[in-house]
Amino acid sequence: MTPGGLIRHAITALSASLVMVLAACSDHGASAVRLVAFSQANNAEPYRAAQKALMEKLFAQTPELRLMVSDAQQDNSKQIAQIETFIRERPAMLIVAPNERAALTAVMGQAMQAGIPVICLERDILQPNYTTYIRIDNHAIGQMAGQFIVDQLTKIYGAAAGNVVILRGLLGVEAQINRDGGAREVLGKYPEIHIVADPVADWIQSKAKDRMTEVLRVQPKIDVVYGHNDPMAIGAYLAAKELNREKEMIFIGVDGLGGPAGGIKKVMDGVLAATFVYPLGVKEAVDVTQKVLRDPTYRAEKEITLASMIVTPANAAQLYEQLTVAE
Repeated sequence: MTPGGLIRHAITALSASLVMVLAACSDHGASAVRLVAFSQANNAEPYRAAQKALMEKLFAQTPELRLMVSDAQQDNSKQIAQIETFIRERPAMLIVAPNERAALTAVMGQAMQAGIPVICLERDILQPNYTTYIRIDNHAIGQMAGQFIVDQLTKIYGAAAGNVVILRGLLGVEAQINRDGGAREVLGKYPEIHIVADPVADWIQSKAKDRMTEVLRVQPKIDVVYGHNDPMAIGAYLAAKELNREKEMIFIGVDGLGGPAGGIKKVMDGVLAATFVYPLGVKEAVDVTQKVLRDPTYRAEKEITLASMIVTPANAAQLYEQLTVAE
C-alpha cells in the first residue's frame, strides 16, 4: 500500500472509531440516571420522616432515577435556598412539601419558569406554581374531628356540652387553617361546647407538652383535647399524665401513621381516643414522576385529592396491620 493509501486507511479507521465512541456516549447519555429533588419542610416531624423514608424506598426501586433530599428544618429561608440550589442542578422533577404557603410560592414559580416539573406535596402555596398538587382534604378532617368531639361529649353528658382545648399547628399552613376551621365550624353549632384554650405548638410534641402544661394549670375542667397532629395530642397527654389528670379528658390527633410509634398504635394503647389517617401522598408523587418522565405526552392532573378516615379502637388493629405494611 502506498504512503498515501496508508494515511487514508488510518483516517478512515480513526473516523470509524470516533463514530463508535460518539455513539457509545450517546447511548450512555440516553440511559443516564436522572435526578429527582425532594425539598422537605421539616424531617423532625414523624409524618415528614415517614414521607422521606417511603420516598427513598420507592425511588430505590427505580434505578434510572436518583433521589436527592433536603431538609428545611421548619425554616423558610433555608428551604428557599435549598430549592434555588436544586434549580441550578436542573432536576428532572422537583417535589416540594412547603414549610409555609406564602414564603415558598415565588421560588416554586422560579422552578416552573426554568422548565422543571414541580409536584407540590400535601401543603399548598398561594399561586398554582406546580405541575401537580397532591392534597388531602384538611377541612373534611377538621369537620370529622369536630363531629367526633360532639358525639363523645354527648355520650358523657347526654348533651353536646363541655370544655375543649385545641392545640394548633404552625399558623398560616393550610393544614392548620382547615383542620382548625373545619372543627370550629361543627363545634360552633353547639353553644354549650366551649373552646377554653387554643395554644400554638407548631406541630411539635415537646412544644405541645409545654403549652398543655400551662393550660392545665389554669383550667380545672377539660373534657377533650384536639391536636392538629398526633405528636401534639400525645404531648398534651404526657403533660396531663404528669399532673395525674389524663383520665379526666380524651385526646384526639391527626396523621394516623402506622408503626409502633404512630398514632394508630396510640389509639390501640388508649392514649388517643381517635386519630385520622393523613395519607403521605408519596406513592402518588412517585407515580406522577415516573409517568411524566417516561411519557412526554402524559399530562398529570393539576390536583390529586386523597381521602382520610377516622381511626378508633373499633378499627385501629385492622388499620395498624394494613398501614404498617404499606409504609
